[in-house]
Amino acid sequence: MRRLLPFATLINVALVGVSLFGCQTDSTLEPTGFSADCLVKASSNNGVAIAGSYIVTYQPTESLPTAPGARIAAAETSAEQFLIHYQVANVQVEVLGSGEQTSFLANLTTSELERVRLDPAVASIEQDRIMSICNCVDVQTTLTLLWNIQQTGYGRGDLQTTKTAWIIDTGIDLDHPDLNVDTERSRSFVSGQTSADDENGHGTHVAGIIGAKNNNVGITGVASGARLVALRVLDDDGEGRLSGIIQAVNYVTLNGKAGDVVNMSLGGEGISATLENAILKAANAGILFAIAAGNDSKNSDNYSPARVNHANVFTVSAMSQTNQFASFSNFGSSVDVCAYGVRITSTYKDGKYATLSGTSMAAPHVAGLLFIRGNNLPTHGTVQGDPDGTPDPMAGE
Repeated sequence: MRRLLPFATLINVALVGVSLFGCQTDSTLEPTGFSADCLVKASSNNGVAIAGSYIVTYQPTESLPTAPGARIAAAETSAEQFLIHYQVANVQVEVLGSGEQTSFLANLTTSELERVRLDPAVASIEQDRIMSICNCVDVQTTLTLLWNIQQTGYGRGDLQTTKTAWIIDTGIDLDHPDLNVDTERSRSFVSGQTSADDENGHGTHVAGIIGAKNNNVGITGVASGARLVALRVLDDDGEGRLSGIIQAVNYVTLNGKAGDVVNMSLGGEGISATLENAILKAANAGILFAIAAGNDSKNSDNYSPARVNHANVFTVSAMSQTNQFASFSNFGSSVDVCAYGVRITSTYKDGKYATLSGTSMAAPHVAGLLFIRGNNLPTHGTVQGDPDGTPDPMAGE
């Protein structure tokens, strides 16, 4: 049996005691107080509709006074009377403008909205929504938005309702409060294990980097709130069968669709044509892959699945917070992009959080970007110290 290992090394687990599992670690100490680049083009809530809040523009039946103060007061009274006529429960309004027509902000239920909309005096009704300037600051997420997500860039995965992120790994903590897990489609491909629940922690960590919720709790993922499916192929020791991984990839091909994203933070010795062909079949169907390069400081061209080459497949090396190539990371021509993989904090099993290192952590940064952007992966500059002499582009805006 070929045994495959997750590409990660546990550095620290909050309130959890576990031993290290067999991968190299990156020994470089990272400085504190690193100043992140400006990576967020606008607030992650930009464009989000505000439930029940509507901007109504209508033609009053009576002329309004010309004096500004009196006009606003009269417009407010007129708008309130207008709402009373249509039996709106909350008649408090905020006048936004008055002239030939009056615009005001009102709180309406669905039935009230439909009644108001039928009045011929109404010129338009539009839902109020969040707007923002292009800025680096998102006040809602400052406590949970960690450096690696800020420097990569992030978006609202929960708004991408037609997409799924498939995590082929040790499973996912199915009831972790910070993750949006689709338990109905989750599966276990580990012999003797029927549940996709994570007994190791690695898959949950990967899942959080991709899609931890933007909820002011714990952390925020690159594609916050993304729908996640756990495909468990590795057991509580982080080991599994090649056959199970092939099954999982084929399961995605049957149940996924173009635009979905698969994260594979695992690998083994040598090459498997069957696994590679399964990945290529899914990629040809428009499914996107983020694959960890491996943690042996070797050429990834010699290992499956890292060496798979396709326009929809992205093999990922790892770098530190200061954009230095990680000492443990594999390299080579099969690597497409580099992402953060040193001391990354994310979700963990049993509802907890942990800090891990590895190309396992780098790949889900790319998976999150693919979920938001599709295969038009954003990159900026190149990593420093790539041992193959051709620096990998860095994932992020």
